Amino acid sequence: MSQPEQKENLDPQSYSPQEQRESLDSKSHSPQGQSDSNQKCLTEVNPKAVCRVCKRLYRDPKILPCLHSFCADCIRQLNPFSVSGPNVKQTSLSKDGQPPTVDQKVTTVLCPDCDTEVDLPPSGADGLTTDHLALDEVFLQTLLTHNSVRCDLCSDGDAELRCEVCCVNLCEFCSQAHRRQRRTSAHTVQSVQELKAQGRLSRPVLCSLHPAQELRLFCESCDQPVCLECAATFHREHDCSAARDIIHHHGGRIRDLVVGRLQPRLQRLEESLMKVEITQDALQARMEATAEDVRAFARGYAASVETHCLSLLRRLEELRVQRRNQLHLQKVQLQQALSDTRGGVRFAERLLACGSDAEILNAKGVTLARLTSLVESGYNPSLATVAPDDGSSIHFLPGEGAGEVDGYPVVGVIQTQTLDLSRCTIEGEGVQVGRQGQPGHFTLVCRDSAGQPLGRGGENVLVSIINKDKKNCMVEATVFDNNDGSFSVSYTPAEPGSYSVWVCVKAQHVKGSPFPLTVTRRLRRHAGTFHCCTFCSSGGAKDARCGCPGTMPGGFQGCGHGHKGHPGQPHWSCCGSTQEQSECRAPGHRPVTPTARGQLRTVEL
Repeated sequence: MSQPEQKENLDPQSYSPQEQRESLDSKSHSPQGQSDSNQKCLTEVNPKAVCRVCKRLYRDPKILPCLHSFCADCIRQLNPFSVSGPNVKQTSLSKDGQPPTVDQKVTTVLCPDCDTEVDLPPSGADGLTTDHLALDEVFLQTLLTHNSVRCDLCSDGDAELRCEVCCVNLCEFCSQAHRRQRRTSAHTVQSVQELKAQGRLSRPVLCSLHPAQELRLFCESCDQPVCLECAATFHREHDCSAARDIIHHHGGRIRDLVVGRLQPRLQRLEESLMKVEITQDALQARMEATAEDVRAFARGYAASVETHCLSLLRRLEELRVQRRNQLHLQKVQLQQALSDTRGGVRFAERLLACGSDAEILNAKGVTLARLTSLVESGYNPSLATVAPDDGSSIHFLPGEGAGEVDGYPVVGVIQTQTLDLSRCTIEGEGVQVGRQGQPGHFTLVCRDSAGQPLGRGGENVLVSIINKDKKNCMVEATVFDNNDGSFSVSYTPAEPGSYSVWVCVKAQHVKGSPFPLTVTRRLRRHAGTFHCCTFCSSGGAKDARCGCPGTMPGGFQGCGHGHKGHPGQPHWSCCGSTQEQSECRAPGHRPVTPTARGQLRTVEL
């Protein structure tokens, strides 16, 4: 039979769709199919036709339960996230008509796209649903890349037409044969170029058990598409319908979920995401603006601090020059006075040692005049007034406020106050009176010549408390520097008596030191009960006594209301004192402790 005759007798149904798919896969994945231009410029490839794992065109794409598709080999290479015990994933008959098998392990993997945990079927990646839409995208991408496709029937020429019913690509010769066949004469045939421009090229969905058969039926019992042979064998007793007759029902369910539930949610999610992104942008802009404000403030503050630092250094230099000039002037005066005094003394000593009587009497007048002048009007300062300040009065107080510089508050001042012992003061009664066994307190405030507190600490303060009658009896005093020019002093005398309080700063007494201190004996606490009478506080006990002079007839040894000697007001049972806050006046007298009942009655009264 000649070649034309063979082409006329070709039936689209006799040409295996499985062979069509394998032929197309081999073309799309062969080195020739993946051209160099396709490899060099992946941006020209339709992303729907590329696996996100291997970055290549799909090869046997499978749909995970999270609805993301990947190559079957890529899914097999995923590391298991977890492996659990036996589980039955398939509730209907398998495609070969066998009952479902129990898998001993259920493998869970993470989706490479959304990172969702998904369970693989017992058969692994092969048991997942094939993504035929992805295969259509691969087919369309291959067509766009090579700009031509071979005829699915003869494989000799380029396909120019496509049967929409059989989903096969036909060359011009095979297309004519296709129209002459009785079964396919009414099929719709369109141009491949038009379909390519419209993106409507698709491939038939074939049965995995019968590669020559397309899945045109749907088994309601098994809830899966089947081919004619599967419906006649494995699903003979099942309710099978044509896919085009029931697609509106199942497609409607999907459409209802999408349109009625998911699209509104999708819109809300998109709006929420947009709001979050806008908020993020606003937050970022606000953070950047605030950061710039902080940096500007820091620059301004640093400049102000630097200006203040230069001002402090200038002030320090002025003090140095001032004190240096004062010391230099005093030094010159002392040198001149020393030279004059030394010259007069040496002349007088030489005159007395070497001169004769006539020589001494001859020079007596001028010598006495000079010496008298040196004694009466010569420069003779006291040692305390010479170089009174060695610089110890100059201090830097970093925490002291120094006003504002260019609108920024700054701290740190140079203090030049000089301690004046005659201006120092003692505050608190603890420097005059104290009590045996109880802490005493007073405060020393160091001041300058103007009477102002120094405002700084660090002075050498010594406090000694000495008994006037017992020279070996001293009280230890604790001095705490408050770092503000004041010093807190605390002590606890062990014995009563008269004491002297020595307060010295830099080994010199302050004004009024030593101070007289009188320490009284320890306060004696009451050992009895502050009651109205003995009869009430003791609950009528006859042997209960009281420190007051009150008596009661009937053999009672204590006092009672309205009886002879009762003070007429509440008093202490130990000494009879009518003052509740007082010292006990009954030496060695320990009255009988009242009963609980008597104590309660006394409190109530």
